[in-house]
Amino acid sequence: MDACEVSAEDVELEYVSASGARERGPLCRLWPVRFESVRPERRFPAFRGQGNWCGWYWSATCGGHVGYESWLERDHLMLLDFDPLATGMSSQPFRLSWAGPDGKRVRHTPDFFVRRADGTALVVDVRPDERIGPGDAMKFAVTATACRSVGWDFARIGTPDAVLMANVRWLAGYRHPRVHRADVADRLVDVFTDGAGLLEGARRTGDQIAVLPVPFHLLWRGALTTDLETGLLAADTQVRLGLVWEGGGDAVASATAASG
Repeated sequence: MDACEVSAEDVELEYVSASGARERGPLCRLWPVRFESVRPERRFPAFRGQGNWCGWYWSATCGGHVGYESWLERDHLMLLDFDPLATGMSSQPFRLSWAGPDGKRVRHTPDFFVRRADGTALVVDVRPDERIGPGDAMKFAVTATACRSVGWDFARIGTPDAVLMANVRWLAGYRHPRVHRADVADRLVDVFTDGAGLLEGARRTGDQIAVLPVPFHLLWRGALTTDLETGLLAADTQVRLGLVWEGGGDAVASATAASG
């Protein structure tokens, strides 16, 4: 099958519903399913001598755990969780299959399904460039075409930027809503309205040890913002208000609230 000629009628989709029932049918019929809420299509095994690391990541976006099959998948799951446009996600959401050139069925399970705030969908495969063979390349090409045929976006992503990833990993440690303190958050509005150094802002708000988790949490949510790509977070990192401020009382919003 030529990847460019694939249609939603050519591709069969199999998934496990939230209730645990296994469903199967053509992509052209099943694409409206809320795949951000389904169970993983396959298990995440753990065994002696395993070459990859499987696990479960607690997503602030979902308010629950999402599985991953490698550290690289875990990192990209974290980046998806950090994305303010993402409102839901699932791992190993479904298995696609289609007829190969020899007539045999070719099967592929994407790594993630992401629902965005505007209702659109993104299907993600995580694989570094150096680990893509001809067979994998064809699976990704067919999957991309099948996704486009039903209005989904598709992305095959590899190793993320090291600096951005290090900063997001740090902020992820403060992603849980329990870190938020409304009284401290409200005081941070005045401190960071015109921009200030991270540590300076914490000191001006109160005891820096007690205060710092809150700006880290607000950076995760997008209520505060800084450049996360050119350098690691440090005491003198310049922080300012983000597109959305969500304080303890009234919220002053200039855009859709960041998820999480």
